[in-house]
Amino acid sequence: MFTDMEREYLASQPLGRLATVSEVGLPQNNPVGFAFNEIAGTIDIGGQAMGATRKFANVAATRVAALVVDDLVSRDPWTVRGIEIRGRAEAIRGLDPIAPFAGGEIIRIFPIRIISWGLDPDRPAMHGRTVSVSEAA
Repeated sequence: MFTDMEREYLASQPLGRLATVSEVGLPQNNPVGFAFNEIAGTIDIGGQAMGATRKFANVAATRVAALVVDDLVSRDPWTVRGIEIRGRAEAIRGLDPIAPFAGGEIIRIFPIRIISWGLDPDRPAMHGRTVSVSEAA
């Protein structure tokens, strides 16, 4: 589902921005730590008291989310790279914490659409692909 370059990039970055939507359609965007779950093929987002957050409630209500992870490689020349992962999401309780500071709740994103840029020197432009036929986002 993820290319080797995308996996390496995700492993090298500590923070991303999680976008969710409330049950009445209001967007929310938060900086978050995340982990690529190699076994499940998902992006897992945990944190302290995650189960009490608006983002967790949004995912529980709407079951969709997107995560953007990006960075600025150089200002001169201007060089950026990143990845956006859109997908179906679950708000899960009762798991073992994914980090020492985290609780037992996570947001799990099941990728549907992956868009990346600047990760592959042979393909520096933005390009995307649908990785799950269950639902296109």
